[in-house]
Amino acid sequence: MGSAGSKARVTSSAAATSSSNRGNFHVFLSFRGPDVHSTFLAHLHHALEREGVRTYVDREDLRAGDEIMPALRRAISDSRIAIVIFSVNFASSCWCLDELVEIVDHGKRGKLLVKPVFYRVEPREVRTPRFSFAKALDAHELKLGKDSGMLRRWREALYEAGNLSGWHLDVDGYVPHLLLLWIVRDGR
Repeated sequence: MGSAGSKARVTSSAAATSSSNRGNFHVFLSFRGPDVHSTFLAHLHHALEREGVRTYVDREDLRAGDEIMPALRRAISDSRIAIVIFSVNFASSCWCLDELVEIVDHGKRGKLLVKPVFYRVEPREVRTPRFSFAKALDAHELKLGKDSGMLRRWREALYEAGNLSGWHLDVDGYVPHLLLLWIVRDGR
């Protein structure tokens, strides 16, 4: 992977939300649907909207006929903050991993503030793939091959995002008030 000091770091400060980067959305939510869709995500999305934070959620904001990845790239570019909700099955989705690569890339370039939420997983499971993350990446490796550039980019993005200061949650549905303040403070 290379040393952390030799690569640009993912932006995790308010510098990414400068006035020159005012997008259509305050927040882009990245998540693995079945893990959080009807519990934590629904509560978080509702709480953000209630606070006036314009939030992009792909299941609601993708229009029929849109090509998925270009639409997601546009939404990421048009957002100030990306909240990546890492959950048990996050790494099993190629879509989630591709989205994460895009988010981390924007964060490295200072165009997006990246805020991870570790939902029922530990940051170290993401950073140095363990448990469900290791199992999912092993399955991807079987399909793509050990030397796959895509697999390498996914691993690097997981490492970068897993090293960011984030929020760790082990509860269903409930969005702690401090988490909401943490997001809203930088989201407007």
